[in-house]
Amino acid sequence: MSTLSPDVVAAIHDLELAARLVVEGMRAGGHKSPFHGYSAEFQQHRPYRSGDDLKYLDWKILARTDRLYSKQFRETTSMSVMIVLDASASMAFPDEGISKFRYATILAASLAYLISTQGDAVGLMAMSDGALSYVPARGGRVHLRSLIARLDRLTARGTWQPERVIERGAGLLKRRGVVLVLSDFYDGEEATRRALRRVARRGHDVAMLHVMTPEELFFRYRGDLEFQDLESGERRLLDAGAIARSYRTAMTEFLERCRTEAHRDGIDYALFATDLAPERALRGYLLRREHRQPGEMI
Repeated sequence: MSTLSPDVVAAIHDLELAARLVVEGMRAGGHKSPFHGYSAEFQQHRPYRSGDDLKYLDWKILARTDRLYSKQFRETTSMSVMIVLDASASMAFPDEGISKFRYATILAASLAYLISTQGDAVGLMAMSDGALSYVPARGGRVHLRSLIARLDRLTARGTWQPERVIERGAGLLKRRGVVLVLSDFYDGEEATRRALRRVARRGHDVAMLHVMTPEELFFRYRGDLEFQDLESGERRLLDAGAIARSYRTAMTEFLERCRTEAHRDGIDYALFATDLAPERALRGYLLRREHRQPGEMI
């Protein structure tokens, strides 16, 4: 199956179909979800049998009774994932082509599709125009369709409150799980870091999925242009060529802060540029995540 460009995927009005096409493209390459959780819960003892792995031998019982017993465990493979989506006005950039919000929505829907079809639970937390939108983490086809439908109804408006949204989303997970935050991370850098740090300290596996446009990353504008802050509405007339160097320096520093602070706090970080096919972007991220060492940032 050929890779679909971001513009083609974004033009598909049926978000569930777009997500399915992205995931099927990833699976065509033999990729599996790294979100499939694993835990081993103690179930019972049984007499040791020749060939049993010695790491499961209960040495305390041996010392106490001089008898060999192996521990048996029940495997639990379900995982709960909360997708936290930034639906603030800055995510609506640009007006033409694929916006950060549309790209992030496709990523979120694709991740939800992948996680759900692996048999795990997935939920959604977002804030649009000051109102929280929440879907609890559950499994099943009906639930997945409900979550994607909720995603499809969201619009990028107003501001968001990262501490409130991120911590609320993580707090609604019934047990330790994965918290994936999709944002441009412009709003409240320090507040965002505090929220991510607190969530990680509660035992959740936390990831920053940083969605940016090529225009923001490389600033190739020229001439006198009027720029508008999408959240405050403030407008400024600027000589794009004159500020290009200082802008790129500031952007490089911003991205480096995001990466290094995430690494310091044991949080995954990945940059997603909206000109890269969602299938390819997600495959690269998930493969890196799948092969990381415990506690390693990717």
